[in-house]
Amino acid sequence: MAKLPVVARSAVRKPNETMRLIVVTIVGAVFGFFIGISFPTVSITKLHFPSSIVSYIEDKNSGLSAQAILNHAWTAARNSRGNDSKLNSIDNLKIYVPTNPRGAESLAPGIVVPESDFHQHRLWGNPDEDLLLKPKYLVTFTVGISQKENINRAVKKFSNNFAIMLFHYDGRVTEWDEFEWSKRAVHVSARKQAKWWYAKRFLHPDIVAAYEYIFIWDEDLGVDHFNGEEYIKLVNKHQLEISQPGLEPDRGLTWQMTKRRGDRQVHMVTEEREGWCSDPHVPPCAGFVEIMAPVFSRDAWRCVWHMIQNDLVHGWGLDFALRKCVEPAHEKIGVIDSQWIVHQVVPSLGNQGQSENGRAPWEGVRERCRKEWGIFQTRMAEADKAYYEMMGVTPPNVTFVS
Repeated sequence: MAKLPVVARSAVRKPNETMRLIVVTIVGAVFGFFIGISFPTVSITKLHFPSSIVSYIEDKNSGLSAQAILNHAWTAARNSRGNDSKLNSIDNLKIYVPTNPRGAESLAPGIVVPESDFHQHRLWGNPDEDLLLKPKYLVTFTVGISQKENINRAVKKFSNNFAIMLFHYDGRVTEWDEFEWSKRAVHVSARKQAKWWYAKRFLHPDIVAAYEYIFIWDEDLGVDHFNGEEYIKLVNKHQLEISQPGLEPDRGLTWQMTKRRGDRQVHMVTEEREGWCSDPHVPPCAGFVEIMAPVFSRDAWRCVWHMIQNDLVHGWGLDFALRKCVEPAHEKIGVIDSQWIVHQVVPSLGNQGQSENGRAPWEGVRERCRKEWGIFQTRMAEADKAYYEMMGVTPPNVTFVS
């Protein structure tokens, strides 16, 4: 019988090649499947493949065992996945809170303290035991040493519910230490500055947020007929957002609105000279107090502070604009008649001016006051006009006294 070696060999090889192709396909599928699911608890060393698959991989990658190749692929896949996870975790750990105050977006809300106060703390002991009493109100005076005794009398009209703050325009601070209350007061010293300069820089609404009412007073006020606690009671009773004590009519009176009425506790409207009020509900007939002794609620002050100009330090004209910060102004701005004061008209701040062209120092200060009034009115009118034009609304025709 004749032998058929070539045919037999050929018949055997073809099925082997087919088998190898099938095996490679299966290996690729299994390899891809395990990389895709990447179970963290599965170890490549515990995976066992048929010997034929292992032999084929080793043939194609001489010098490396199939198990080492698979281990290397598995490790690379896991490292890649781990790196992606690490990047994602870093991104997730970044804090960004757009509702936080500006500049504090990267802080967790629980640590953000957006408001402060003038409460004084000890340098020792437990912080939560520092304050036996937290003042509810803040009283500020802009002072020079010549009015030391007058301020001492005024401070005594306020209880421990009132924190005291002095703005020193003459730089003399230590002389006030003879008064016991002065050692507990907050002192700010900046030479030759006016009350509204201090207010804009040191009474930011977020700094005085702890106080229900803020008194921003001049130094030349007689307070024999005034009591701080009684004043607050009347402000609360009549729900006034901006107020002042009535002024004794015999001295230092400019406007009828602030003149004390002897037959009532509070008034919110008055009659002025003919032509001064285009509407009985606008200044100076209503919605009006003077800038010598105003008292602001916490909410009203937040608005007023934003209206104070950086370069206009005397505040003239501000009293006519206060009504923009409360609604309705003719009901929320008023004068407390039964708690009244005397304006002594002491030109101590005026004397801090500079003599020019042979004029007294106070004359230059007074001229600056009038100039600021005009500047402020112009800025306010232009700002209102620009707003109404932007909104496509005809601006109201309101005329102020100038």
